[in-house]
Amino acid sequence: MTAPVYKRILLKLSGEALMGPDSYGIHKQTLDGMVAQVREVVELGVQVAVVIGGGNIFRGVSGAASGMDRATADYMGMLATVINAMALADAMKRAGLDARVQSALDLEQVAEPYIRAKALRYLETGKVVIFGAGTGNPFFTTDTAAALRGMEMGCDIVLKATKVDGVYSDDPKKNPQATRYRRLTFDRAIQDRLGVMDATALTLCRDQNMPIGVFSIFKQGALRRVVLGEDEGTQVTVN
Repeated sequence: MTAPVYKRILLKLSGEALMGPDSYGIHKQTLDGMVAQVREVVELGVQVAVVIGGGNIFRGVSGAASGMDRATADYMGMLATVINAMALADAMKRAGLDARVQSALDLEQVAEPYIRAKALRYLETGKVVIFGAGTGNPFFTTDTAAALRGMEMGCDIVLKATKVDGVYSDDPKKNPQATRYRRLTFDRAIQDRLGVMDATALTLCRDQNMPIGVFSIFKQGALRRVVLGEDEGTQVTVN
């Protein structure tokens, strides 16, 4: 078996991905499929930290959030990510993985507070650490939270799991001639607004030389192929 090229990864999961074929909420089969992919790489000896979004839940109240104070809406979104983190941790435990949830907001009855040293110890002992509530601050996305936690955890790469198997020159659903980039520079991703991550997250990763991988979480075995260094998805680097 080929050895993993990464010892520790930060996996960014969107809340929308958890919906599966549904219009909102958490689709059990989709959730279990994601957990199966994480289990594959944990069994390879890779340490896994996860940042999860909340769009699948917040979408259900987005109408009410129209015109709402931005900070209030952002805090509501953070709470949605904690719900997803709890669901993900439960699914992981059912799959035989040891998972811990840490929240950037103080919610001690349902999640541990985010403590960097404790999260690092969890990772070193083979536990999956799931970070909820983003950065704990409004006006920052979960993309930025993923970049920040990836650096704080000393991860080798931030992996963004999407519905598309990489970054393309154009929308592959609309343009069959669109080609997948195997590699991109941060500067080009930012300049061309290729939608890899938001500009704050991209700039942070660029400045700290943290590579980003983009792949499809719905493609069976894709996460495993990424950590084994195979040609899967798109990698964004400084050079």
